[in-house]
Order: sequence, then C-alpha cells, then structure tokens
Amino acid sequence: MRQLNDERVLFAFSREAEPALTVKSGETVRIRTQDCFGNQVRSSDDVLDEIDWDRINPATGPVYVEGAIPGGALKVTIEGIELDAQTASCTGKDEGVCGDRFEAWSTRLCAVDAEKGVLSWSDELSIPLKPMIGVIGVAPAGEPVNCGTPGSHGGNMDATVVTTGATLYFPVATEGALFGCGDMHAAMGDGEVSVSGAEVAGWATVTLTALPDLHLVDPVIENETHMGVIASAESLDAAADRAVHEMVDLLHDRTGVAVDELVMVLSLVADVQVCQMVDPQKTVRFMVPKYVLGALGFAL
Repeated sequence: MRQLNDERVLFAFSREAEPALTVKSGETVRIRTQDCFGNQVRSSDDVLDEIDWDRINPATGPVYVEGAIPGGALKVTIEGIELDAQTASCTGKDEGVCGDRFEAWSTRLCAVDAEKGVLSWSDELSIPLKPMIGVIGVAPAGEPVNCGTPGSHGGNMDATVVTTGATLYFPVATEGALFGCGDMHAAMGDGEVSVSGAEVAGWATVTLTALPDLHLVDPVIENETHMGVIASAESLDAAADRAVHEMVDLLHDRTGVAVDELVMVLSLVADVQVCQMVDPQKTVRFMVPKYVLGALGFAL
C-alpha cells in the first residue's frame, strides 16, 4: 500500500496544483491528514484568535490518478479511518448557526478512546465515535476553490455519511483528478451547527479508481443501504432542490422510468438530509434506498 504523509497539503483545490503522489487506477493509499486547524490547537493555551487562519482546512495531496480524465469520474472507496487521540471543537462570534449569541471564541479539547469507541466530553458525557472525512474532493474546472468551501468538486461537504465503507464518485474536471482529503471528525451531528465537529488529525485509507465513462454533475455517495447525490448551493433550499433534481435526472437517464413516476416514488422512500449549514455554500444529500434502485433497474 502506498502512503502519503501530511507534509504536502493544499488549501485550495486547483487544477494547477502539483501532484504530491501519482497512483495507478485502483490503487489504495493511506493518507495522513491534519485537523481543520492545521494542528495549531493542541492545548488549552492555544487561542483561536492567535492561530494562522491561512492554514485552515488543509487537505493532504493532491493525488494524481492515472486514467482519470475530464468528463469522467473518480471513484473513491473509504477503506478505513484512524483517529488521533485528541479532538478540538469550537464556536464563536458570527460563527455557525448561533454565532449571534457570542462575543468571543470558545474551544473544547476532548480525548478519543478508540478501544471503547467514545469521545470523552466530560465525566458525565461520553459521545459515541462517528469517524468521518469533512473535506474530500478533486480539482474543479474553473478557478481554485478554497478547502473551506464545498461545490460540485466535493471539498468541505462535511457529510456524516463520508465514512468507512462509503464510496464516493466525483466528476473529474482535469487530468488525473487531483484528489485530496482532510478535516476528519471523530463525531459530528448533521448540520455542524457550531461551525466545527470534533476536529481531529489521523489517517484515511482510500482506494482511487478512474471511471472515464461515468459522467456526473455533483458528487454521488453510495453505502451498504443507500445511494445519493450531494449538492451545495447558497442556501439549504437551493442545495436540496439541486440534489433532488439531479437524482431524478440520473435515475431517468439510466432506467428510462418516467419522471412523474420517479418523483412520486422518491417522495415515498427517499430522504433529504442536511450535511452542513455553516459554510459559504450549504450542503444537502438526497439519499435513496438501494432496494428501490434495484427494483427500478438502476446501476451507475
């Protein structure tokens, strides 16, 4: 297995970025990631007002995948997530959903107990670990997009379903796709209302496969039970609208089932789920059960 450490990170997904690693299609890579603060918050003495905000949300990479071409897709299978022993969470003035309630930053450091599978918030509260990758994606078609912003290329989608066992499909806009990931969380609720999860460094093991014949608009995610479109827009309403429309188009194009029938079925079985509501673009996923996709004859 190839390995990539966190000495090479990017702060914007860009088609101009020089690859940190080149792999063959289908190869598995173990990638070391920094936390969203660039590992700058390590103790209670580290004040958010004093960190370098130009080092926020780093993604390790980019990784050039042979065979990935513009107009095709990159398949990313998350084989494993390994968390470091300490997390950092924060909220503050004008940050997150409740930023109007605060005048200064607040931070909380917590210990990860991987053996027990919990995050120790306090003596009274232990939170189950839900490891996930917040920033994950490929280079966009146009101008660089900073790693704190999600879009059709992926980026800071902060989707709790981006976890071990999930497979993502990204539309490729440049040769080699230029994949990167970072911003892992030990736990996070849908919405990420404070503006952070339990931010943590660690290792992500992913398998990267070029799919030159698969054409997508936005990222698609698949797990054991569901498949869905992840879409980002200026509001939750707009993101949800985009995700639903794209799923309807994808199903119609690949099954031939009439659009009105698809929409009625999806209204019965599919779920609009919030990923995050605190970034410059808001992110929503529209998840469809696989038993329904199978009955419709759908396949990517």
